[in-house]
Amino acid sequence: MKPILIPALLTTTISAILLAACSQTQIDSVATDANEQTTASISSADASSYTGTASLTQGLAQTDVTNAYECDRGRQTNIGSIQSTDGKTWTVPAATNFLNTDFPVAPDLNNPCTGNDYRTASEALAQLDGSDIIEIDADGEVYTAYIFADNYFEMYVNGVAVGRDNVPFTQFNSNIVRFKAKAPFTVAMHLVDWEENLGIGSESNNGSEFHAGDGGLVAVIKDKDNNIIAKTDKNWKAQTFYTAPIRDLSCVSESGSERLSSNCVTTSNVQDSSADYGLHWELPTNWQQVDFDDSSWPNATTYSNQTIGVDNKSAYTNFIDIFDNEKADAEFIWSTNVVLDNEVIVRYTVNGL
Repeated sequence: MKPILIPALLTTTISAILLAACSQTQIDSVATDANEQTTASISSADASSYTGTASLTQGLAQTDVTNAYECDRGRQTNIGSIQSTDGKTWTVPAATNFLNTDFPVAPDLNNPCTGNDYRTASEALAQLDGSDIIEIDADGEVYTAYIFADNYFEMYVNGVAVGRDNVPFTQFNSNIVRFKAKAPFTVAMHLVDWEENLGIGSESNNGSEFHAGDGGLVAVIKDKDNNIIAKTDKNWKAQTFYTAPIRDLSCVSESGSERLSSNCVTTSNVQDSSADYGLHWELPTNWQQVDFDDSSWPNATTYSNQTIGVDNKSAYTNFIDIFDNEKADAEFIWSTNVVLDNEVIVRYTVNGL
């Protein structure tokens, strides 16, 4: 076979094209490296400029537990972990007792996940045989707490675990917690606004994969005579322990014990929040106890029903005679930012009538 001869002009042209392509590849590679270095240095610069007391994380966490709870039409309930810049490892959205089988589970007031769509508190209470009552004081009185939490709660009375939410994320539900105690007694609750995008406090909603969700708690406590002796309002104490997503670390501040993020932007149509920051604070070891000093903590911030968005949720609206009692209207409470603060501790001492 005769060799194929390529004209010199064509050879020159092909060589030029190949050389140009190689040069462009090198340029693109250099540009990509430069962009990556710039991004890294910007992130590092942002992190180094943060002077608050929180541990700082950035980006998505790894998923350690998938589908910790499954509910028809409910969001996927995952649990993960992430390392902060100071070397600590954090459970996200929070370290809870949801998977702890020894922690008492609060009975349903209304729960679409279990099919317990009770219309009244009397109907829900009629399902209980008394085994749910947690005894704190043998000579105490039985009190009943009615709770709607967005999304998850764990409740303690005088340091004793008395009930936890049985739905960590969605669908939205409400619970009954009964306990036997002597007044005065101290209520302490661990509240978590669950997240789909672990580590950055967001979920798929309103057309965005990275929508910052909101929290909220409303609770009413009644005595054995059905009198309301306590309700959530501005007199409760509330402190945040996990704030995310934060896009610009300069927007957060601290004033005394207040951990503030009201200057931070919460954009509803964000399409990529994977490089956002999270701020984490360790929970005090004895926050559930009566003698824990919460005097320096901020008072709870109150929110309207419209702000929390419960007017279409039967777990709330079926019980407005309790939650929105015309003589003792309970208010939704949280820390100072109901959107960005994802883990909150609230406390209150109930003196009785």
